[in-house]
Formats: sequence, structure tokens, C-alpha cells
Amino acid sequence: MMSWATLSVFVPTFLLVSLTPGMCMTLAMVLGMTQGVKRALWMMVGELIGVGLVAAAAGAGVAALMLRQPALFMAFKWVGGAYLAYIGIMMWRSRGRMAIPNELEAGPPAGRWQLALQGFLTAVANPKGWAFFMVLLPPFLDSSRPLGQQLITLIAVILTIEFVSMLVYATGGKTLRRVLGKSGNVRLLNRIAGTLMIGVGVWLALG
Repeated sequence: MMSWATLSVFVPTFLLVSLTPGMCMTLAMVLGMTQGVKRALWMMVGELIGVGLVAAAAGAGVAALMLRQPALFMAFKWVGGAYLAYIGIMMWRSRGRMAIPNELEAGPPAGRWQLALQGFLTAVANPKGWAFFMVLLPPFLDSSRPLGQQLITLIAVILTIEFVSMLVYATGGKTLRRVLGKSGNVRLLNRIAGTLMIGVGVWLALG
């Protein structure tokens, strides 16, 4: 197990980083806005699986090998970025299942697997996430203790904080939807959400 002193430093450090606006947090806000918090949970499941895999691989040293193969990262970045940007364009045009219908409670919602895939791709295809975990995790690992147990503990803390942070952002998106929806600005809401989604896609592809 890890020492409480180490955890007392790691928790606030990662909490501050997690709450900082980024691709996953923006995606959570957009889906909270367009799909509602409950359906956004499916994206969070995919994102947490992706973050867990990235953190585990980074902690085990796999990220160092991945960073030596820029072509692999470019493929992840461009495919994931193009997918999210396409969805953003559809939302901006008030089309597709991700867009908010004119009647806020009408229309078929996005599929669960589609939402989960969005979250997973956003987490795994983000090279900054790999690089971040390579930098963040090593200082908190004690070579005198079993590596596996330490990684499990740190990843559990990371996923818990990440989940709470995404809930905060998704709830904020839902609140924005309610405010704009009351004034009949559903089209404006779609364009805001679509623009943010396109921004996430561009960020992922070019970041």
C-alpha cells in the first residue's frame, strides 16, 4: 500500500489537474447539455476505461515505446479528432442523435455504445494524456514497495477524481441547457454544443 503522506500530495495535485478544462471535461459538459447527465454517464464509462488503460500503460513504461512511434499517435489523433468534429458539425446543424431536438424531450437519444466509444477514443487518442501520466506517476511511485499495488491505488484515485470532475461538468452543461431551453434558444444551444465538440476534435487532432 501507499503511504498517506504520498496520497495527501497526489490527491490535491490530480484534483487540480482534473478540474482544469480539457477535452474530456468539455465532452462531459457537451453531453450533459445535449443528452443529459444520466446518458452522459455512458461516455464517462468509456472515458474512465480509456484513462485507466493509459495510466496503467504509462506507469508500466509502455508509453515510452508508444511515444517513439509518432505515426501510431497520429492515426489515433486524426481518427478520433475527425469523428468528434463530424459529430460537432451535425450538432451545429441541429441534425443527428447527438443534437438537441426542437422539443427538448423529443427525439431518439444517442446510443449507449456510441457515447462510450466517444469517451474511450477521447481518452486513449490523446497523446497529452499519455505524456501527462508519464510525468505525473513516477514521482509518486516508491521503488521499495510493490509497483503493482501502488499503481492500482493511484489509478483508483485517478478514476474517482476524474469521474467526480466529469459529473461537475456534465451537471453544468445540463444547467446551461435548462436556461437556454426555457428561452427557446435550442438552435443556439446546439450551435454552442457543436462548436465545443468541433473544438474538442480539432484539439485532439492537432494538440
